[in-house]
Amino acid sequence: MVHEKNDWINKDMVLPSNQQNRPAWSCSLKAIRLCDNNNHLSWELKIKKKLMTVPPCLGKFRPVVGQCCHQCTPDSLRKKLGHNSSLGFHDLLSVNETQTRYRGWLVRRLCCALFVSGCKVYTSPVSNRLERVCQSNRVKEVLTAEDKAPEGAVSRGQPNRLSPLLHLIKTSISPGLLRFVSWVMLKTFASVFGSIQVNLNHLTELHRASQEGSLLVYVHVRHSIVDCALIPLVLFCHNLRVPYTVCPLQVNSSFLRSILQKVGVVLLPPSALTEQEAEMDSLYSPVMTSLVRELLREGQVISVGVSAESGRGGQWLARIRQLIKEGSVPDVSLVPVGISYDCVPKTNLQVGLSTVLWWLWSVLWRRPGGSVRIHLAQPFSLKEMCESGRCRVDEWLPLQDLLLPVILNNRTDCVFGRRRMLWLLPSCHYASEQEEQTHPERDLSVAIILHLIFSATSCMAVMSTSLVSSLLLYKHRKGVSTSVLCRDVAWLTEELLFRNKDVGFGGGLVEVVHYSLSLLAPQLIIAAAPSRKDPFIVPRPSLAATLHLALQAQIVTHAFILEAVGACAVSAMLCEVVVSGVSSRVRSDGVEGEEVRGDMEFDVVLCQSELTERALQLCHLLPPGFVPPCQSSQSFALDAVDSLVRCGILIMEEVPRDVPICDFWKKEGTLTWTTTDDPYHSDSDCEEQDLRSYKISQPSQCPEMLFFLCSMLAGHLRTLCWTVTGLDLIDTPLPEAEFVAQIHSYLCDTAKKKKEHYESCSEEAAHTAVRTLIDLGVISEEREKGGVFLGISSLFQLSENRQKLHRFISQYLYN
Repeated sequence: MVHEKNDWINKDMVLPSNQQNRPAWSCSLKAIRLCDNNNHLSWELKIKKKLMTVPPCLGKFRPVVGQCCHQCTPDSLRKKLGHNSSLGFHDLLSVNETQTRYRGWLVRRLCCALFVSGCKVYTSPVSNRLERVCQSNRVKEVLTAEDKAPEGAVSRGQPNRLSPLLHLIKTSISPGLLRFVSWVMLKTFASVFGSIQVNLNHLTELHRASQEGSLLVYVHVRHSIVDCALIPLVLFCHNLRVPYTVCPLQVNSSFLRSILQKVGVVLLPPSALTEQEAEMDSLYSPVMTSLVRELLREGQVISVGVSAESGRGGQWLARIRQLIKEGSVPDVSLVPVGISYDCVPKTNLQVGLSTVLWWLWSVLWRRPGGSVRIHLAQPFSLKEMCESGRCRVDEWLPLQDLLLPVILNNRTDCVFGRRRMLWLLPSCHYASEQEEQTHPERDLSVAIILHLIFSATSCMAVMSTSLVSSLLLYKHRKGVSTSVLCRDVAWLTEELLFRNKDVGFGGGLVEVVHYSLSLLAPQLIIAAAPSRKDPFIVPRPSLAATLHLALQAQIVTHAFILEAVGACAVSAMLCEVVVSGVSSRVRSDGVEGEEVRGDMEFDVVLCQSELTERALQLCHLLPPGFVPPCQSSQSFALDAVDSLVRCGILIMEEVPRDVPICDFWKKEGTLTWTTTDDPYHSDSDCEEQDLRSYKISQPSQCPEMLFFLCSMLAGHLRTLCWTVTGLDLIDTPLPEAEFVAQIHSYLCDTAKKKKEHYESCSEEAAHTAVRTLIDLGVISEEREKGGVFLGISSLFQLSENRQKLHRFISQYLYN
């Protein structure tokens, strides 16, 4: 934890200390009533008027986030040591005359335009870029192979074949147009967001790296198309080089395409609706790789977004790594960017001129909704990560090798290794290379993608709406009073800060809860009566409302992933005890304990080895981005068990001994010397290998905390269970898109029949579940000319094997 400086950029946002120190149990929302005339909420809270539109944020103390990995890139981390950081925040939308060189009444009204005109814009030469890209060996080889002509005749077919990609190659940055577009974005975002807070912790280091000539590549996890606009705007307002932004957007209007391409936006080709369609073109990947090479050689900066569900966008990182490997580019510095929204804006990947004009008109007549927090992490060397050998991928195995022996053969011991997820970087996407890459090379590229997804997610701040959404969805599904909600918000905030997770809010507890509920009001049912001073809040039982809360709560799950995995492992062992009905005590040696009498208490002894194996098996089923890629699965499983000890759910059992451990002379036998050629010789012959065991803690809050942690992963596990069940109803083989669509439809139908668990039927959840079952060998892939077709593998066409898989996954569902 570090002390934050209260300079000019954030002093107006800090609430008085008497509000910050208000006790959690004494805070309650005074009254909430439903208006009869409309569906909006009328709040009667004694708070300042500006707190109704601007969230309280930026407390006195907060953790430092965004430091690069000490294991994979220690040299990059060492450069940070000894440098003082500002530890402040800057609101991009708070532009005043102090940020210009002028003063006066007229300046205060034109300060935004003056500020934009004073920002530095770097030149972007594109004089002979098209010629350099066309003359690259990658492009020549593809054109030669398609034309079936000698190398000297390549130029004849270039104009017609390259015509759809010429505008992408000619993407540039016009200083005048960039200033105008930045001014429009500042004015537009002022109507969309209450504030855009930028963490200044690593900005000084980014300035230093830019002055030294380092090639910077900004990487963020995709949430919305707005991400692609926020990062260039942040860099522009802080006098850093504006990046060439890779945006998976299909713009139908030629006028909009020309504007975006003149401010550095690399769009999809006009003929492709999605990234998959663009990558299917044999010429697209070589041209884009050559374009990236020329941009980096010019000293330009690139911004890339990566999807945690599908891995889309990771091919750009693979292209950069391939350029470094072949020596075209000396090195690049990767900068993870964490972007957090109070409410993620909904956007469409296909945009027309009429759509943009209608959206601009609509935002001018509505109040700002929510804030944004942006964290620029510390840059680290990609070459250091790849060539140092610290990023190990030699233990990566297919998921079916890791789990199928346990699922089908009931093996108790696990196969140690990391899950290989090659689908994050399909072979046809790999850096314009025509030949299949070896597993270690592709694994290393996938490891870089996973590392950046994890790093960008780790430096994302937890917004107040995310915190409240997680409490309502995972702990108080049946409703909660506002006083209890305030108490839990204070508790969960402390837990997040304890885990070195930054939060995107601060100030008085009542104001934080009020602000969150006002933004989440469409997803909630708030019951209040004049006679009741403590309103009751229930999540709205609908598909749209639950998916919105689940999307907001994902970042909290990332922060508690260790505890959630450990809690699900404990729940699986407890369910096994309950189902067996044999004993209320379970020991590592299998000796039965006391008989069950009435309701079983939590007087259960859990073996560490078995508990760790359950956690290890579960971590293989997690979506990408949850497990640190530089940490082994075994270490992650051990940390998951230890985390339950730290939070008080498990306590280590005291094993009584007749003989002290340190008394070697009273053990059976005597210490003897052994010859060096003895095959059974070991330096630890004198040591006694003790297996630890744990007991469930007895405090009254332990079961509630255990179920709260288990429910964080229940949505993902339930999606897997429903997907396995839905395989019986699908006629296969089917194209991949149609297969996922049918699974998604089945998940929605199942949730509607049950009238609950809607968080398990999102499109992202369906896509992730299908990918997991493909890796597990349940669903087979067949590549044909028409695309990828999915079907059920012969092994799991047997209902018995599907039932075993369903039982294996459902054991981690606490209910």
